[in-house]
This record gives sequence, structure tokens and C-alpha cells, in this order.
Amino acid sequence: MIVFPNCKINLGLRVEQKRSDGFHDIETVFYPVGLRDVLELVKSEVGSQKTDAEIKNYGLKIEGNALDNLCTKAYQLLKKDFPDLPRVQIHLLKNIPMGAGLGGGSADGAFMLQLLNDKFHLNLATDQLISYALLLGSDCPFFISNQPCYARGRGEIISPINLNLSAYRLVLVFPGIHIPTGWAFSQLQLSEGHRISLKQIAQQPVNTWKQALVNDFEMPVFDKYPEIKMIKETLYQQGAVFAAMSGSGSTVFGLFEQRNISTLRLPHSYKFMVEDL
Repeated sequence: MIVFPNCKINLGLRVEQKRSDGFHDIETVFYPVGLRDVLELVKSEVGSQKTDAEIKNYGLKIEGNALDNLCTKAYQLLKKDFPDLPRVQIHLLKNIPMGAGLGGGSADGAFMLQLLNDKFHLNLATDQLISYALLLGSDCPFFISNQPCYARGRGEIISPINLNLSAYRLVLVFPGIHIPTGWAFSQLQLSEGHRISLKQIAQQPVNTWKQALVNDFEMPVFDKYPEIKMIKETLYQQGAVFAAMSGSGSTVFGLFEQRNISTLRLPHSYKFMVEDL
């Protein structure tokens, strides 16, 4: 059984107070994007491997221990409650860059939960899958619903929103810089006070977003990595209606009207892709 975990962008991202559990409350609008990994789940023969969930990685290299991969963790999470789950082999073709603010690892983990649920008929409801996904990571619950949505809490309090960007083309620019999420959070200066909801802002015309739809991570990331700030400025210079960094970085995206995309010119050092939304 094969699925294609897609990535996401954040249309605005605010970080609110730090919680007693060590996490932060956030406010954001998630929007699914077509750049995809490829994830295959195969039932393994008994005794054919050393671990219950063996993962093989292709494409972009994934650093670290395979046991820390969210696909493997998703299997182990369900194995605790469903001890009869058989051994499996996981094949992951990695196209979504890591540490890029696109949620690629989170997507893989969430899609793995759904794969296991479907292949082995676990009969888990959507709200149960979301609860498991939150144990994997704050972005993971979004990928269970995988539609434009407004998110609060750690990212698990999700409500769908009516947001259609099909009139625009998306440019994703990845500068090859890995931004550690923990470092990014440590650099924030949290502010209090009433601000207009990002949900309300995101439902206004896109050409009004530039000043109002903010990402709190941009200031510290841009200070440390001015080349990322330069990418955002370049996208605006090239005609983007809206441009921003996604998540805690380092990917920057721009929304372009269809007629302007043919004139797009970016330095050869930037890795970028263009796609329809």
C-alpha cells in the first residue's frame, strides 16, 4: 500500500505563551501543498528482520537513528495499543527537505498512522488518529485532515476554513539551511495583547496580507540568516502578491498571479519549485 505525504505552508504563525508542558500555544493557518514524499508499507515475513518496523530511506538523506523517524514512531505508538500488529517494512522516498518549515516529517508520521489504520483495519476514527498524531508532533494533526484550516493550541485544535488559492501559483524557495526548531523558539520575544485573528486576516483578499499576516519566527531567523530575508525581498521584487517564511524556516514561499509567473527570475543558487495550488 502506497501513499504520498504532502507538505504544508503556514499562512501566518504566531507564538503565544509557553505552556506548563514545555510546549507553546500557537495560532496559524495551515495550507496543504503538492510537494510529496512517497511512503510504502509492506507486511514483513516473520523473522525476516531485526525490528518490528524496518525503514528504508531513498531520495534525500535522513540524518539520525531510524528509530527516531516519525514513521517508525507511529508504528510503535499503535503497536502499544494493538499488540497484534505484524512486522512491517517501510519504504520512504524523501523529496520534502528536512528542517525547512514544510512539515515533511510530520506528514510522513501522520500518513503512516493512516496507512496502518487502513491496511490492518484498526477502525480508528479521525479524532483518535488526531490524538495519536499529536503524540508524534505538533504539526502532525493537521495532516490527518489535510485541508486548509485554522489551528490553535499546539496545532491540534483545528477548524477548516474556506480558503481557495487556486487563482495563484506558488513558488517554494529552499535555501538549504536547516533551522533547529528548538533554537527558533528560544529566540522569540513573546508579546501579550489582543491581535486580530490570523483566521480573520487570511480570509481577506490576498493583496491585503503583506502587512497583517505575520510569522513571529521571521525576525530572529532573518537576523541570523540574512540570506533568507533576501529571498523574501526578492520574491516581492519579482512580483509576488504575498511572500513569507513557512513555519520556523527556512523555506520561503511566494504567491504569484498567473500572468506574472513567466517573468520570475531567481539566482541560480536558490533551489525553488513552482506549482499550482
